[in-house]
Amino acid sequence: MKTVLFDMDGVVVNSEDFWVELEEETIFPEVGVDDVSADEITGMNYREIYDYLDSEYGTTATKEEFVAIYDEAAKKIYGERVSLMNGFHDLLDELRDRETEIALVSSSPHDWIEIVLDRFDLDFAEIVSAEDIDVPGKPEPAIYEYAAARLDRRADECAAVEDSENGVESAVRAGTYCVGYPNGAKELDLSAADVVVSSPAELREELLSLRAPTESR
Repeated sequence: MKTVLFDMDGVVVNSEDFWVELEEETIFPEVGVDDVSADEITGMNYREIYDYLDSEYGTTATKEEFVAIYDEAAKKIYGERVSLMNGFHDLLDELRDRETEIALVSSSPHDWIEIVLDRFDLDFAEIVSAEDIDVPGKPEPAIYEYAAARLDRRADECAAVEDSENGVESAVRAGTYCVGYPNGAKELDLSAADVVVSSPAELREELLSLRAPTESR
């Protein structure tokens, strides 16, 4: 595995719990939707969340209104509330020391990603957003296939780190070696991943083992 593809929300930053709380308590009631479980929409692009909710439950807001609500919320969540994964800068340095390419693969739009990159001084070889592909995002595999191609890799030459059921499904269907990283208050089933780790320390150990000289997979 010469390339690691990190999801952003719930992996690089602990944004998922903030989003879930805001969605359940404010956003979904505001657009006329109740009783949506986190596993249904976690990991999806917010524009596709609207399409899903409107199709499955019906909404009282237009897509433009829904997008505006999310954009405003994102500024506060990413700009003020989230924190970076413990030890993430050190993990990136160690991976780069082992000549591992590192990319960010996120359902979030580039505007939101840029807030995180600037706030935490992060840099990646490639930054891929669901906005970059004109096909459905997670749980479909296209975003991971596209990210691998941007790095001149096959998906099965990459490891992906995901915290959501939709994200894990996307990574697995693309053919990556998927590391499930449950990093939120909501219990999600990540058993479809190749391996599930439960802490930044375990994630570090797993990712570094993929490039260890004596390790073969």
